[in-house]
Amino acid sequence: MKAALAPALSIIVPVLNEAALIEARLLALAPLRAAGAQIILADGGSTDDTQALAAPHCDAVILAPRGRASQMNAGALQARGEVLLFLHADTRLPEGTMALVLEGLAKTPAAWGRFDVRIEGHSRLLPLIAALMNLRSRLTGISTGDQAMFIRRKTFEALGGFPDFALMEDVAMSRALKTISAPLCLRAKVVTSGRRWDQNGALRTILLMWRLRLAFRLGADPDELARRYGYTAKGNRT
Repeated sequence: MKAALAPALSIIVPVLNEAALIEARLLALAPLRAAGAQIILADGGSTDDTQALAAPHCDAVILAPRGRASQMNAGALQARGEVLLFLHADTRLPEGTMALVLEGLAKTPAAWGRFDVRIEGHSRLLPLIAALMNLRSRLTGISTGDQAMFIRRKTFEALGGFPDFALMEDVAMSRALKTISAPLCLRAKVVTSGRRWDQNGALRTILLMWRLRLAFRLGADPDELARRYGYTAKGNRT
């Protein structure tokens, strides 16, 4: 019997208590899975039905210590794809994701990349916020998790995965990746939830994130920044 071919793309979804939306999000990934992508759900200890609802729609459901970084790293250990894509549960990928990622990386020397983002929500400021996020990312080479970061697996392994921070793990990983190559900045847009902006107020959330980013750049402890952001426990983002 021939061994199964390794997938070109593994999609890793860190989750915690996402029963309300996980089926719909994974069903949206069904065409990618049918095309050969590996779908891995990394659960941080959900107490609802997330795992049971997700199991029929992905290739693996694994348990990991709570925290987005540790969950993504645990998922990456199970991944067989040449490229790893890290997807938040409340984010939807654009049509043609596999071709955009794989062909984009094949045509450039980039070892990693991200998508532009559109934020879905009620605030009239969200389109402006998304446009500024995309511009800032393009200028600085820094990606946020909302932008569905993708990384060649060999590069990810060489860097040792995401740093185990409660917050800013995506920024820290981007900085490390920039030492290897500039990112592939895809203009195709992922669609992410604007719930934190709607719940806490758009301007208030923007100002808070600016303060936290500045503090992180100046050397502040990520765990302390996570508490200021509103985590009730490591990895439990409100």
